[in-house]
Amino acid sequence: MRLTQALVDRVARIEPDEGYEAHIEVFSEADYDAHLQEFLASLAPGDPIWVFAYGSLMWKPGFAHVETRRGVAEGWQRSFCLRITRFRGTRGQPGLMMQLDRGGSCEGLLMRLPPGAERDELSALWRREMTAKPPSNMPRWIDVTSGSEIIRAIAFTANPAKDNYVCGLPADVVAETLALAAGHWGSGAEYLLHTVAALEAAGIHDRHLWELQEMVADRIAKMPPLNRY
Repeated sequence: MRLTQALVDRVARIEPDEGYEAHIEVFSEADYDAHLQEFLASLAPGDPIWVFAYGSLMWKPGFAHVETRRGVAEGWQRSFCLRITRFRGTRGQPGLMMQLDRGGSCEGLLMRLPPGAERDELSALWRREMTAKPPSNMPRWIDVTSGSEIIRAIAFTANPAKDNYVCGLPADVVAETLALAAGHWGSGAEYLLHTVAALEAAGIHDRHLWELQEMVADRIAKMPPLNRY
């Protein structure tokens, strides 16, 4: 990989969290519980629950799982299509987050939740992946092919109705944004490094992300060091 930890460290910083703007409504604890209950209403007792991980959930799942398989989601693709002003961006320097968007195909990891503890694990995941209402990161059931099986799994997907959905950005714009943006969770470059490394470790080579990490590395290498004082 051309994008290395040393390069990421050159732009590493933690920016203050400005929170959401006043007009944005966020999920309450009751909202999370009701949303999850409705989402799982179609499941029969004892049905296994799988989560499809394609980005940060691969390297920082935040939930227990008892089995992992590679799988391909047809009709879905990784895309840096969510403009963010928190987490890995700010209002002054918005960042981009990767989502699962319509089109192409996406290879990732299927993770099966522990029997009997699925709701508890998903409760934490719901709170991690969704904040604003309606969510930019929408959970939905998708079909994922793993070997000869088709597995129904939960995936967090792009919401094209949101005003921060930015589909079809040129690669150089995405690379420039990831090289520059950071928030209270860290930088976009760090996010990209961890994601590409996790994919490669799982035996998954995403050509688009591989080219993107090279572009981000080239940009950071040409940037002057940050003045941290």
